[in-house]
Amino acid sequence: MKFFADTAEIDAIKELAETGLLDGVTTNPSLIAKSGQDFLEVTRQICAIVDGPVSAEVVALDHATMMKEAEILRKIADNVCIKVPLTIDGLKTCRKLTEDGTMVNVTLCFSANQALLAAKAGATFVSPFVGRHDDNGANGMELIRDIRTIYDNYAFDTEILVASVRHATHVLESALIGADVATMPPKVIMSLAQHVLTDKGIEGFLADWKTTGQTIG
Repeated sequence: MKFFADTAEIDAIKELAETGLLDGVTTNPSLIAKSGQDFLEVTRQICAIVDGPVSAEVVALDHATMMKEAEILRKIADNVCIKVPLTIDGLKTCRKLTEDGTMVNVTLCFSANQALLAAKAGATFVSPFVGRHDDNGANGMELIRDIRTIYDNYAFDTEILVASVRHATHVLESALIGADVATMPPKVIMSLAQHVLTDKGIEGFLADWKTTGQTIG
């Protein structure tokens, strides 16, 4: 499973990139607003840090303007992935962009039927929002299972990019189902390394080492 950071915070992206665990980045208008930075400039900075896909989202709702915005965004760097909403105009834009080799992330997916349309439109990624799905009284993981089954049935190349990830259990369940990517806040990625028994083990090893009176080097 690939790990993407769902953030526009440059320092957090740099820190994760240094671990070697970061495969890409996703942004959206809300994250850009939270960062307080210029959209094009922050996208350019992220693309310089991360070799993998960097999702930059259009804000237009009609196909023609989406294409104009996508043209600006994909000139930023070769690893820009254009993010479009799962609407008819978004799917039309997806088809046009993927036909000429541009990566596309179709976002705001909340049903398996929507995911099927995204795959048929040639999406590189589809982003089902599991956390928001849970918030609405549905089961986000069931959505991922349904999409995985459909994509496997027809050998679609579109990758399932699990979004709106809230905690480590979302990541675990997504991996067990066979999702291709999980995008999450940096703090969730960092939390995957945490376990109380690991902490206790380190504490015990250090205590025993101290009794030896030795040093390394």
